[in-house]
Amino acid sequence: MLGASTSLPANVDSIGTLVGVDEEPKDFGFDRASLKAAGFEGKAGQTLVVPRTSGPPLVAVGIGERGKLDPGKLRDAAAAFARAVGQQARVAIRLPDTGTVPPAVAAQTITEGVLLARYRYRPYKRTAVQEPPLEGLTLVTSPENLEEVEQGVVLGGVTARVAGLARDLANAPASLLTASRMAEVAEVLAKSSGLEVEVFDGEALSELGCGGLLGVNAGSAEPPRMIKLTYRPKGNRGKAVEPVGRIALIGKGIMFDAGGLGLKPNDLVHATMKGDMSGAGAILAAMTALSQLGCKAEVTAYLMCTDNMPSGTAMRLGDVLTVRGGKTVEVINTDAEGRLVMADGLVLATEQSPRPDAIVDIATLTGACQRALGVRSAGVIGNHQALVEQVKASGERTGDTVWQLPLDQSYRAELESDIADMKNVGGDNAGAITAALFLEEFVDGVPWAHIDMAGTARAESDSGWRSKGATGYGARLLLDFLMGFTPPTASRH
Repeated sequence: MLGASTSLPANVDSIGTLVGVDEEPKDFGFDRASLKAAGFEGKAGQTLVVPRTSGPPLVAVGIGERGKLDPGKLRDAAAAFARAVGQQARVAIRLPDTGTVPPAVAAQTITEGVLLARYRYRPYKRTAVQEPPLEGLTLVTSPENLEEVEQGVVLGGVTARVAGLARDLANAPASLLTASRMAEVAEVLAKSSGLEVEVFDGEALSELGCGGLLGVNAGSAEPPRMIKLTYRPKGNRGKAVEPVGRIALIGKGIMFDAGGLGLKPNDLVHATMKGDMSGAGAILAAMTALSQLGCKAEVTAYLMCTDNMPSGTAMRLGDVLTVRGGKTVEVINTDAEGRLVMADGLVLATEQSPRPDAIVDIATLTGACQRALGVRSAGVIGNHQALVEQVKASGERTGDTVWQLPLDQSYRAELESDIADMKNVGGDNAGAITAALFLEEFVDGVPWAHIDMAGTARAESDSGWRSKGATGYGARLLLDFLMGFTPPTASRH
């Protein structure tokens, strides 16, 4: 249970207080020197649990310099608190003066930090001692801020739920979350979330001419699925209203990426390829909250789902695939499959009527992007700067940060093929850019932004609000982006 209050609940197991450097908390009964002697200086990420003979323990949580607080630092501080009290089910945090961070935003980010840090995916662990689930979180604030804080707690609960759903999907074993099962999950979630859903099987995809998705699926015993989700804003009494804009989302849903005939190594890194559907998972998760939050834009999503497996029927090097719309692609690398399935979705998005004002795709697309940017920021590339700026702003607000890479047309020649319209990979360098240039071929001039989340989809250890395993990256970013979407009208570059 989440909530806000002007006083401490009677049944909490621990009470957190945010403490800056050179500050002396009034609630602890210790002076600054005593806290420092115990190893607590108020630095960001520090915690000190002070047990008491009566009443729940007090937890000092460092936030660094209070004057430099921002939502990201509050989210991280809340995560540090959550990890310090990981064995406790009911916790409270005193919400102090947060300076330039409005109370509602502070409450939202603190709620996110606690819930995301306490996330665990352990449905199959039966022997290990498990942390108890979090049963209650209360933010204690002043009476004048109570209403804003309550609103922030509610919103933080929604956004954390969205990220948790994306994590669940990406953490699920690929033997259980197949493309067919992903479609079934989407149908259930759509029904409870006010979404329209259409599922396209292999026969329907063949009729649509989706040669990219079918080509990648050719080596798999599991059939493919394209999942089309549609959200339409509604006004009073559930009547449809004119949207502020229309946007299409395309998600890479490679349920397990073995690399096709270009088999990946059998190592710990590639054992995580069940998460190669994280882009599709982030979209599905984000869309489950649109009706609840009253999104004013119309959103259509295409989740392109299949395995990429080796077999006697798998696509081969030199094969030519015909993507929706007729463009032909020579397969030079069977492990560059994500762009092939997404190409079909991009073309379908451009064919919508009315045409979308913008297209955003999200994918664990290239190792090159991870090598360039690491594991904390995804890459974003687009053909319309105003749209890219909206994505960047949402990344900053949510902590799902992006860094813009150039759509450098000088690399386009590397995609030229001798026997088809284009190849599916470029040269040895600038792999994230050539992958984006490949995708741009299918957007037909519609304002478009591409998010390459290859490095950010997974955390190898607990770090801040990122729990080990799937991070749920992109779900909160997309939700924030969709809630504030404005059709781009500025100059393209």
